Amino acid sequence: MTTSTVSIEPLALHIGLVGLAIFIGYWILEALVWVEEVLWLDTGVEIIAHVPLFPFAMIGGIIVQVFMTRYDKNDIVDRQMVSRIQNTALDLLIVSALATLSLQVIGDHLWEFIILAVVGVVLNVIMFIYLAPRMIPHFWFERGIGDFGQSMGVAATGIMLMKIVDPEQKTPAMKAFGYKQIFFEPMVGGGLVTAAAMPLIINFGAVPFLIATTLLTVAFWLLGVLYFGKNKQNERRD
Repeated sequence: MTTSTVSIEPLALHIGLVGLAIFIGYWILEALVWVEEVLWLDTGVEIIAHVPLFPFAMIGGIIVQVFMTRYDKNDIVDRQMVSRIQNTALDLLIVSALATLSLQVIGDHLWEFIILAVVGVVLNVIMFIYLAPRMIPHFWFERGIGDFGQSMGVAATGIMLMKIVDPEQKTPAMKAFGYKQIFFEPMVGGGLVTAAAMPLIINFGAVPFLIATTLLTVAFWLLGVLYFGKNKQNERRD
């Protein structure tokens, strides 16, 4: 109860702040779509138009949080209230995602779906069991299970698994996952790279796109091994 119900209901205030973050993200997306239309008017290329609202809503959330952190002198924002809204939204998101699955599409491409599912599950399990303990020095299971769940489906799956293994958030897993999403979602988590994938494949072909993504994967792997891996070894020596 951070505010008086005579002026405004605290739950309504917090929902309004979440809505404000989404509203800011919506207009950021609309502005980028307008810029894309102006720059590529005659080409017919659309990339930003296919980017979902979610990553921009995260940016809107950052803007609202920075503003409230600076100007909220009376602590009207309650973290537990925001967490309750977050948990409710997560439950609704999971149910909505399951309800909107197209079984017809899966049935029409059953063998392709089975191959992708089997290979994806095996790869994710190997990376979680083998790489997570070596890449994440502290609380590797709680933090790795979030990335495992996201790789198996969507971000909501990873958050759900982290809530199961760490329901009281005694580890920094949820916070670390949230910080990672700020950089991950606008790019490859349904962001720019995801939206640009199909136009790039259509224009340049699947094989060149596969080569490019493979080179990027190797480059980031080398960055992790040669740079961050050495820093981790130095920390252990110290």
